[in-house]
Amino acid sequence: MINIVLVEPRIPQNTGNIGRLCVAGNARLHLIHPLGFCIDEKALKRAGMDYWKNLEVYEWQNLQDFWSHHPINHQHFFLSTKANKNYYDAPFQNECFLYFGREDAGLNTEILQKYSKQVYKIPMQKNIRSINLATSVGAVLYEAIRQTELYKNF
Repeated sequence: MINIVLVEPRIPQNTGNIGRLCVAGNARLHLIHPLGFCIDEKALKRAGMDYWKNLEVYEWQNLQDFWSHHPINHQHFFLSTKANKNYYDAPFQNECFLYFGREDAGLNTEILQKYSKQVYKIPMQKNIRSINLATSVGAVLYEAIRQTELYKNF
């Protein structure tokens, strides 16, 4: 399974849509606190619709808590608009971890610097700041599924 890691997400509709993507792509969802919403918010469940009950989702107090259970290795990939390498060049494997930052701030610069060899971007036109978080997760998740051939299990 592929693991989607949302670091401090702020918008419940994005997280709901990402949960739905995870169910469709047979991926786990990890939510790193603090969240910008309550996990039981109606908007979150509406965006995930009736799929939320089928989602394998975990909540973590912070990144250190998450990393104590899932230590960083070569299968942790950090997505950022500040990266130099494109996500489709990442060597995804089964059980990889795909990190996405807050909608308004992205991932912490210290993380991006410390793990710079594992930072990837979605290519975009120069005049575009970023694309929607759920859209980003969908693009990268399905590239990881394609590379790992996990789709053959669907």
